[in-house]
Amino acid sequence: MNEHVLYGHLGSGSAAIEIALAIAGVPHRIVTAASWDDKSAIQELAKVNPLVQIPALVWPDGSVMTESAAILIELGLRHPKSGLLPADPKDRAQAIRGLVYIAANCYAAIGIIDYPERWCLQASEAEQKRISGGARARLHHLWDVFADTFPAQPFLSGTQLGALDILAAVVSKWSGARKHVESSRPEFSAALQRIDNDARVAPVFARHWPPA
Repeated sequence: MNEHVLYGHLGSGSAAIEIALAIAGVPHRIVTAASWDDKSAIQELAKVNPLVQIPALVWPDGSVMTESAAILIELGLRHPKSGLLPADPKDRAQAIRGLVYIAANCYAAIGIIDYPERWCLQASEAEQKRISGGARARLHHLWDVFADTFPAQPFLSGTQLGALDILAAVVSKWSGARKHVESSRPEFSAALQRIDNDARVAPVFARHWPPA
């Protein structure tokens, strides 16, 4: 294998990796695969990631990386001139902190919102709705904390767009987070819009989330 292969799907977290690969100038091939799309390359994805989760990135040497934050960090380390991670050690540490925060907190809450039945065996439909609702409220609080912890200056990564901006912009698109922070944290909402409008981000977002 002599190419990067990204397993992903429209409207998913693979959008973040797609943008990062483009910013780093890394040629890659995209394989459409997702557990919820029976017509996609699910079996091929399962061989790469037993959890059948996306994104999954296969490096040219055949090794596999999963987990959005981990992939973004590694791309930033392998391509330091891309600006995906800040050059200054102090700023880089905070960017990595933010990436892991999103993965450990926001992504985790979204998993409960989308699949409450996985977290409570034999739960009734009403119980599942309560679990999902509680997780949604928690997610919105987590984004408030994130906004207070990582102020845009003008980007979350500092003076230029980086991996933290990309992941925040993608993950905040789900579960009503954008609408919530629009009123609760307007400056953070404006920063997300600034990221959306970046020339390197906008075309990918337009494909993943076409304007209504």
